[in-house]
Amino acid sequence: MIRKRSYSTSFPDVTRKGLQSRKGPIPERTSELDENPNTIQRSVVEQPEHGSSSEDVGHVLEATPELSLPSHPVPSTMEEQSSSNTLDYRSDTSSANKSDVVRPWPLKVIDLWRRPEDISLPDVTISAFTEAGLEESSITVPKQWAASWINSTPYLERHIPWTHHHSPPFLRLEECIANQYDFGMAYSRLHRIWYTDDWSTIQAQICGWEEADREERRKALAGNRIVDPRLPPRRVWDLYSNRVVPSWYTCMDESIRPISHAWVDEKDRDAVWTPINGYEWPVPIPKDSNLNLVRIEMLNLDEEYAWLDVLCLRQVGGPGEAIRSEEWKLDVPTIGSVYSDNLVVIYLSGLGRPLSLKEGDLDSDRSWFRRAWTLQEVGDDRVFARDSSDGPQHAKPVDNKGNYETELLTRFHRQLKSIDNMLIYEALEGMQNRVSTNPVDKVAGLAFLMDSDWIPAYYESQSLEEAWTALVNSMDMEGRGKLFLSSLEPGNTSAKWRPSWDQVITKPRFDGFYTEIQIVRDEEMNEDRCHVEFIEKGLVRGLAAVEGGDRRGELIVRDKSGIEHGFKIIAAHEYPIPEDTYTLILGYNYSPTDSHFYCVIGRRQEKRFEKVSVLTILDKGEWDRLQALRIVKKC
Repeated sequence: MIRKRSYSTSFPDVTRKGLQSRKGPIPERTSELDENPNTIQRSVVEQPEHGSSSEDVGHVLEATPELSLPSHPVPSTMEEQSSSNTLDYRSDTSSANKSDVVRPWPLKVIDLWRRPEDISLPDVTISAFTEAGLEESSITVPKQWAASWINSTPYLERHIPWTHHHSPPFLRLEECIANQYDFGMAYSRLHRIWYTDDWSTIQAQICGWEEADREERRKALAGNRIVDPRLPPRRVWDLYSNRVVPSWYTCMDESIRPISHAWVDEKDRDAVWTPINGYEWPVPIPKDSNLNLVRIEMLNLDEEYAWLDVLCLRQVGGPGEAIRSEEWKLDVPTIGSVYSDNLVVIYLSGLGRPLSLKEGDLDSDRSWFRRAWTLQEVGDDRVFARDSSDGPQHAKPVDNKGNYETELLTRFHRQLKSIDNMLIYEALEGMQNRVSTNPVDKVAGLAFLMDSDWIPAYYESQSLEEAWTALVNSMDMEGRGKLFLSSLEPGNTSAKWRPSWDQVITKPRFDGFYTEIQIVRDEEMNEDRCHVEFIEKGLVRGLAAVEGGDRRGELIVRDKSGIEHGFKIIAAHEYPIPEDTYTLILGYNYSPTDSHFYCVIGRRQEKRFEKVSVLTILDKGEWDRLQALRIVKKC
């Protein structure tokens, strides 16, 4: 769950600066774009090689010069603006019954400036035909046909609550005109404050929100660390106005609905310029997809705000390309906060595409189940978008063992059941079989799952080992303890106590739910220290030869009287362990079905411990017998 913002309703005097106008060049536009951001004459532009925190971006679709138009003309009257809108306007004939409908709104999130219930507004019908130019019969998903009653957008200019053109509300509207906002952007900027009781303070309050957000983001990034991992997203998609807006303008963090989707292959997608994000960057979407249909489906799910990476996270290209890397430092690692503890809307077959399943889909590098970023996007619960009654999700098992009519359906449903929130072990194992366009994204995709007090900033050109080291340093002492105990071999880089990134991706490890071992990071000394139970000396033998399968050996220790005692141990890996005397750090992992007992063997010089391997003590009986010798020390 992302942290909920709470802004005071009173702010000190702030200079009236208004909303900032757009700077820098924007793509040429046509009037057609304002009605359908996906219908634009296509001109392929070559893009440089790059890494993307979301995915790689395909061809950019650019308006050609011959289609360019001047800035949007300002209507001479409000009525002229109303009549020029192409959406089907109709009177509200059901207002008498609206009070009987429960508005899907979080009780703890109350906007004091919402429209009073006794004010009835006309509705605008939003349909697949008006939004995307598609007949409903051609769309396979009912939720993308037409919006429910909650989808009705108040028709702003038809309900102006003032008569004087010099009143504060009119001045706010003039700012939108001066900044060349289209109807959607103007509505997104005005609808939240429309019913305020005191227009004389609204400008100062808006400036206060913006300044508070700017300061919050400045404080969140301390050097190379993000000290506030649950920072609210920079932008959200206002579904009512169909525009991307700063999240600080909504104050509705807890009702933002995240969207997760599989990025289709580059040859199957385009990057389109759209007024939805103010033409800030080209938006990569499947060629057969339409953002307006995605919007309708979200509205039919009774959502007002959504978070979609291609719209809300700055993508490659556009007039703001120079600031993308700076935004990504903070925005990419905190993506997980949008999905955490939330209900997630998932497009398994690609953004806006119908849910389908065919041979090869689950093994494809483009499968939702195999992308690095989606590992952190499962949320607490999920809705699978573009689903239909005859889709694979609704297939029935053929027995009580979870088998379905085909092996493909069986695999599909098993993967669906495996995507619940993961622990550290499961996250590391899950990333082994996942892919990303930029290799470092596999490390970044784990950051939020570590549940640390801080997480590393994102650098797309950083090496894998550098990114992994930064992530390990950010983990809490219990998480680092799990990493120490679960890695069967010593690290093959400078740090021996934990695996390198290459070992994380390629080597097996133990799993479990809990260990009492704690590894503490001392930043000033650049050292890692442990709080553990250990045995000073123990002879390990019988494990020097590497054979197939688990190897069984023996651990010999002396009690306080000097009497030797032997214990059965197992090496569940192929790392050779020479017969020798080692220091033993004891640990155990709890799991839902069983408990496992281990000893990390290594060599100790003065107060430094160098890990050699991890061995399993045969069973609880052997563990209890070892503990009964009372030779275990603590440090």
